[in-house]
Amino acid sequence: MDTDKPKKGWICFETARAIICFISVHPRSSAAEKRLSRASTVASAMIESSTHEPILECRDLCVSIGGQRVVDSLDLEVSAGQSIGILGPNGVGKTTLLLALAGVRGKDAGTVSLDGRDMARLPRREIARGLGMLTQNTRFAFDASALEVALSGRHPHIGTLGRESAADIDTARKALEDVGLDALAERSCRELSGGEQRRLALATVLAQDPAVMLLDEPTNHLDPARQVAILDRLWLRVHRQRRCQVIALHDVNLATCYCTDVLMLFGDGRWEYGPTSGMLTAERLSRLFECEIRAISDQRQTVFAVAGGAGNA
Repeated sequence: MDTDKPKKGWICFETARAIICFISVHPRSSAAEKRLSRASTVASAMIESSTHEPILECRDLCVSIGGQRVVDSLDLEVSAGQSIGILGPNGVGKTTLLLALAGVRGKDAGTVSLDGRDMARLPRREIARGLGMLTQNTRFAFDASALEVALSGRHPHIGTLGRESAADIDTARKALEDVGLDALAERSCRELSGGEQRRLALATVLAQDPAVMLLDEPTNHLDPARQVAILDRLWLRVHRQRRCQVIALHDVNLATCYCTDVLMLFGDGRWEYGPTSGMLTAERLSRLFECEIRAISDQRQTVFAVAGGAGNA
C-alpha cells in the first residue's frame, strides 16, 4: 500500500464539554504557555519512543457483554503508521473493545498499556494527552459554537483553571478545517445536521492531537464523498504525522482502502488479526458475516459485495 497516496477522544463528551464555560479568547500567561508547551510534547514523545515499541498495547485482554465473553485473550500492538480496522457483525463487541482499550470500560482480564505504561495506573489527564476516542453517538451536553466544542478537545493540555492560548484556538480552527466545518465555526452545535455534528465530534478529537485515536464508526451519517474526505484526512495524519488509529467499521470496502491491518471479531471470544491484504478475502468475510460475499475485481481494485438478495432474484 502506498502510504503517500490516501486510499480510502481521549474525549468524554459528557464531561469535557463542561469546560466550555471557561473558554476565553484571551492569550495565556507566559507560565501557562510553558505548561502547554510541555504538555503538547506528550504525543510527539510517544511517537518517537514507538520506533521499537508499540504506542498502544494489550495483552491477554478479555472482555464480556452481559456475561458473554466477546473478546478472549487478545494480544494487540498498535504502532506509529498503523491503521487497524475492527470488523464484525452487529453486537460482537467492537464498541466494547474500543472502550476497554480506552480504559473507560472494565475488562475481565489482561492489561492495556499506553507508551509502555499500564493505563490502569495512569491519571486520566495523562491518558487523554496521548489517547483520544470518538464514540459512536454524538451528544452535546449544552449549546456552544462549533469552535467552542472543538476547543474542548484541548482540555487535557490546559491546566485545571487555565485558559486556552492562541495556539489552542489555531489548533481547533485547523481541526474544523480538516473536517470541512471551518465556515461554520460560529454556528451553534445544535443547529448542525447529523453529519455535521459527526464531523464536529471528530474535529474535537483531532484538536486533542493524541498519538492514538480510537474511532467508533467515524463515517456514521456521512455521505460517500464526506466519508472519503474524512478517511483521507485520517490516513494522511497516520502516515505523515506518524500517528496510529484503531477504527471500528461496517463497510468492508472502506477497510480495504484505509486500514493497514484488520481485526475480525466473531462475538464468541474468537478473533483473527493480520495485514489487510491477507485478511480481506471473500471466504473469510463470508465466514465472519455468515452470508455469501463475493469479490469483484478489475485492474485497479477489488470490492466486496453481498451475493444474492431478494432484489436480485
